[in-house]
Amino acid sequence: MTGPLPGESMQADAVYMGMALDEARAAGAVGETPIGAVVVCNGAVVARAHNRRETDRDPLAHAEMLAIRQAALRLDRWRLSDCTVYVTLEPCPMCAGAMHASRIDRLVYGATDPKAGAVGTLYDLSSDERLNHRFSVTSGVGAEESSELLKDFFAGLRARDKGERR
Repeated sequence: MTGPLPGESMQADAVYMGMALDEARAAGAVGETPIGAVVVCNGAVVARAHNRRETDRDPLAHAEMLAIRQAALRLDRWRLSDCTVYVTLEPCPMCAGAMHASRIDRLVYGATDPKAGAVGTLYDLSSDERLNHRFSVTSGVGAEESSELLKDFFAGLRARDKGERR
Protein backbone atom coordinates (compact mmCIF):
# COMPACT_ATOMS: atom_id res chain seq x y z
CA MET A 1 0.00 0.00 0.00
CA THR A 2 1.31 3.43 -0.89
CA GLY A 3 0.07 6.85 0.08
CA PRO A 4 -1.47 9.67 -1.93
CA LEU A 5 0.42 11.41 -4.71
CA PRO A 6 1.76 14.90 -4.01
CA GLY A 7 -1.16 17.29 -3.68
CA GLU A 8 -3.56 14.51 -2.67
CA SER A 9 -4.57 13.56 0.84
CA MET A 10 -6.15 10.69 2.69
CA GLN A 11 -9.16 12.98 3.22
CA ALA A 12 -9.44 13.51 -0.55
CA ASP A 13 -9.17 9.74 -1.03
CA ALA A 14 -12.15 9.27 1.29
CA VAL A 15 -14.20 11.91 -0.58
CA TYR A 16 -13.52 10.40 -4.01
CA MET A 17 -14.13 6.88 -2.72
CA GLY A 18 -17.46 8.17 -1.39
CA MET A 19 -18.32 9.13 -4.96
CA ALA A 20 -17.32 5.68 -6.19
CA LEU A 21 -19.54 4.16 -3.47
CA ASP A 22 -22.43 6.33 -4.71
CA GLU A 23 -21.86 4.84 -8.18
CA ALA A 24 -21.78 1.34 -6.66
CA ARG A 25 -25.13 1.96 -4.93
CA ALA A 26 -26.57 3.21 -8.25
CA ALA A 27 -25.42 -0.03 -9.90
CA GLY A 28 -27.04 -2.16 -7.20
CA ALA A 29 -30.28 -0.20 -7.50
CA VAL A 30 -30.65 -1.33 -11.12
CA GLY A 31 -29.62 -4.93 -10.52
CA GLU A 32 -25.96 -4.59 -11.47
CA THR A 33 -23.12 -5.85 -9.28
CA PRO A 34 -22.51 -2.83 -7.01
CA ILE A 35 -19.11 -1.62 -8.14
CA GLY A 36 -18.38 2.03 -8.85
CA ALA A 37 -15.42 3.97 -10.18
CA VAL A 38 -14.29 7.58 -10.37
CA VAL A 39 -11.34 9.06 -12.28
CA VAL A 40 -9.69 12.18 -10.86
CA CYS A 41 -7.21 14.28 -12.81
CA ASN A 42 -5.37 17.17 -11.17
CA GLY A 43 -7.95 17.36 -8.39
CA ALA A 44 -11.00 17.32 -10.68
CA VAL A 45 -13.43 14.46 -11.25
CA VAL A 46 -13.32 13.72 -14.98
CA ALA A 47 -15.34 10.50 -15.05
CA ARG A 48 -17.77 8.44 -12.97
CA ALA A 49 -19.26 5.06 -13.81
CA HIS A 50 -20.69 1.88 -12.40
CA ASN A 51 -21.01 -1.67 -13.66
CA ARG A 52 -23.34 -2.01 -16.64
CA ARG A 53 -22.67 -5.57 -17.82
CA GLU A 54 -26.28 -6.71 -17.42
CA THR A 55 -27.80 -3.46 -18.69
CA ASP A 56 -25.58 -3.23 -21.76
CA ARG A 57 -25.18 -7.00 -22.22
CA ASP A 58 -21.47 -6.26 -22.46
CA PRO A 59 -18.86 -8.37 -20.65
CA LEU A 60 -16.43 -5.43 -20.83
CA ALA A 61 -18.77 -2.94 -19.11
CA HIS A 62 -16.97 -2.97 -15.77
CA ALA A 63 -17.06 0.29 -13.82
CA GLU A 64 -13.33 0.90 -14.29
CA MET A 65 -13.43 0.28 -18.04
CA LEU A 66 -16.34 2.67 -18.51
CA ALA A 67 -14.76 5.36 -16.32
CA ILE A 68 -11.36 5.09 -18.04
CA ARG A 69 -12.97 5.34 -21.47
CA GLN A 70 -15.07 8.34 -20.34
CA ALA A 71 -11.97 10.06 -18.88
CA ALA A 72 -9.99 9.55 -22.09
CA LEU A 73 -12.83 11.00 -24.16
CA ARG A 74 -13.31 13.96 -21.84
CA LEU A 75 -9.58 14.72 -21.68
CA ASP A 76 -9.20 13.97 -25.42
CA ARG A 77 -6.18 11.71 -24.87
CA TRP A 78 -5.47 8.07 -24.11
CA ARG A 79 -2.57 8.68 -21.71
CA LEU A 80 -4.06 9.28 -18.27
CA SER A 81 -0.67 9.61 -16.60
CA ASP A 82 -1.81 12.38 -14.26
CA CYS A 83 -4.97 10.57 -13.15
CA THR A 84 -6.05 8.48 -10.18
CA VAL A 85 -8.72 5.79 -10.48
CA TYR A 86 -10.92 5.16 -7.42
CA VAL A 87 -12.86 1.90 -7.47
CA THR A 88 -14.81 0.06 -4.80
CA LEU A 89 -13.41 -3.41 -5.58
CA GLU A 90 -9.89 -4.51 -6.46
CA PRO A 91 -9.65 -4.56 -10.26
CA CYS A 92 -9.72 -7.78 -12.26
CA PRO A 93 -6.97 -8.55 -14.82
CA MET A 94 -8.88 -6.80 -17.62
CA CYS A 95 -9.37 -3.59 -15.64
CA ALA A 96 -5.84 -3.59 -14.22
CA GLY A 97 -4.63 -4.09 -17.79
CA ALA A 98 -6.65 -1.08 -18.90
CA MET A 99 -5.04 0.97 -16.12
CA HIS A 100 -1.64 -0.15 -17.34
CA ALA A 101 -2.51 0.62 -20.96
CA SER A 102 -3.89 4.08 -20.08
CA ARG A 103 -0.79 4.86 -18.00
CA ILE A 104 -2.65 5.95 -14.87
CA ASP A 105 -0.46 7.17 -12.01
CA ARG A 106 -2.42 5.74 -9.13
CA LEU A 107 -5.21 3.38 -8.15
CA VAL A 108 -7.21 3.57 -4.92
CA TYR A 109 -9.55 0.68 -4.20
CA GLY A 110 -11.82 -0.46 -1.40
CA ALA A 111 -12.35 -4.21 -0.94
CA THR A 112 -9.93 -6.89 -2.06
CA ASP A 113 -11.16 -9.47 -4.56
CA PRO A 114 -10.01 -12.98 -3.61
CA LYS A 115 -11.39 -14.46 -6.84
CA ALA A 116 -10.09 -12.03 -9.46
CA GLY A 117 -7.93 -9.35 -7.81
CA ALA A 118 -5.11 -8.33 -10.12
CA VAL A 119 -3.28 -5.61 -8.17
CA GLY A 120 -1.97 -7.70 -5.31
CA THR A 121 -4.32 -10.53 -4.45
CA LEU A 122 -3.96 -13.08 -7.28
CA TYR A 123 -1.69 -11.08 -9.58
CA ASP A 124 -0.02 -7.70 -9.42
CA LEU A 125 -0.21 -5.94 -12.74
CA SER A 126 0.46 -2.61 -11.02
CA SER A 127 4.11 -3.35 -10.28
CA ASP A 128 5.15 -6.17 -12.59
CA GLU A 129 8.64 -5.22 -13.74
CA ARG A 130 8.15 -7.10 -17.01
CA LEU A 131 5.60 -4.46 -18.05
CA ASN A 132 6.54 -1.03 -19.38
CA HIS A 133 4.39 0.95 -16.92
CA ARG A 134 3.77 0.70 -13.20
CA PHE A 135 1.29 2.57 -11.02
CA SER A 136 0.95 3.07 -7.29
CA VAL A 137 -1.84 1.39 -5.36
CA THR A 138 -3.61 2.35 -2.15
CA SER A 139 -5.95 -0.34 -0.86
CA GLY A 140 -8.59 -0.50 1.84
CA VAL A 141 -10.15 2.96 1.41
CA GLY A 142 -13.87 2.43 2.06
CA ALA A 143 -13.27 -1.33 2.22
CA GLU A 144 -15.92 -2.08 4.83
CA GLU A 145 -18.74 -0.30 3.00
CA SER A 146 -17.60 -1.71 -0.36
CA SER A 147 -17.64 -5.25 1.07
CA GLU A 148 -21.04 -4.76 2.68
CA LEU A 149 -22.60 -3.57 -0.58
CA LEU A 150 -21.31 -6.65 -2.36
CA LYS A 151 -22.29 -9.08 0.43
CA ASP A 152 -25.81 -7.64 0.65
CA PHE A 153 -26.22 -7.74 -3.13
CA PHE A 154 -25.18 -11.38 -3.45
CA ALA A 155 -27.20 -12.40 -0.37
CA GLY A 156 -30.23 -10.86 -2.06
CA LEU A 157 -29.54 -12.79 -5.25
CA ARG A 158 -29.19 -16.06 -3.33
CA ALA A 159 -32.43 -15.40 -1.44
CA ARG A 160 -34.23 -14.58 -4.69
CA ASP A 161 -32.88 -17.72 -6.38
CA LYS A 162 -33.86 -19.85 -3.39
CA GLY A 163 -37.39 -18.41 -3.52
CA GLU A 164 -37.68 -19.15 -7.25
CA ARG A 165 -36.81 -22.82 -6.75
CA ARG A 166 -39.72 -23.44 -4.41
